[in-house]
Amino acid sequence: MITVIADIRTRPGQHHRQAVLDAFAGIIPTVLQEAGCHGYTPLVDNNAGVEFQTCVPDAITMLEHWESIEHLQAHIATPHMQAWSAEVKEHVLETRIRILEVAL
Repeated sequence: MITVIADIRTRPGQHHRQAVLDAFAGIIPTVLQEAGCHGYTPLVDNNAGVEFQTCVPDAITMLEHWESIEHLQAHIATPHMQAWSAEVKEHVLETRIRILEVAL
C-alpha cells in the first residue's frame, strides 16, 4: 500500500481553487471504483485560527491510497484523469507528487 500526497497550487483567487475542486467532484466516484484505489480525498486548509498553523489559500492537497505503484500509474493514464488534467490546466500553477510508504 502506498500513500500519495499531491500538493496542487492553483492560480491566485478562490474561483481557480473552486474550479479544480469542482473538477475533482466530477471524477471522485469514478476514481474510487478503480482497481487498487483505497482512498481519494481532496483537502484544503481549515482556518483554525491558531498561531502555529500555516495556511495556503490557493492550494489543494490530494490524499490518495493505492494498492501499488502500478495501480497509481494506471490511474494517471485513465481517460477521466486525462480529461481532468485538460479541464483544470488553466487553473493550476504547479503540482508536486509525493509517494509514501509506512516507515515502521
